[in-house]
Amino acid sequence: MATPESHVKDAVKRVLKRLNTYYFMPPMNGYGASGVPDIVACLDGKFIAVECKANGNKPTMLQLKNLKSIVAAGGYAFVVDDTSVGIFTMMMDSIVNGVLNRDDVIDLTKT
Repeated sequence: MATPESHVKDAVKRVLKRLNTYYFMPPMNGYGASGVPDIVACLDGKFIAVECKANGNKPTMLQLKNLKSIVAAGGYAFVVDDTSVGIFTMMMDSIVNGVLNRDDVIDLTKT
């Protein structure tokens, strides 16, 4: 049975596929590092991390720490829920067009 978060992941993957983005989803089976983003991607040479949340859920402190580390290393980091997939789509288009600046973790669940 699909979970609300899996619907967000599927929507994000559709956006990434439309933009011919390389991406993968690290396995969450207890063998990987904790707090790793749900989706890791590369678009036009830019490192992108996406943490997907069911509506109303927020990232954990460890997830935020990892997302902030990605930004500090030069990547883009997003937190996306089911209400913000459209905004995420526009931001990805902005990355492709070279107009999105990388300042901090972009938490789209706050919109």
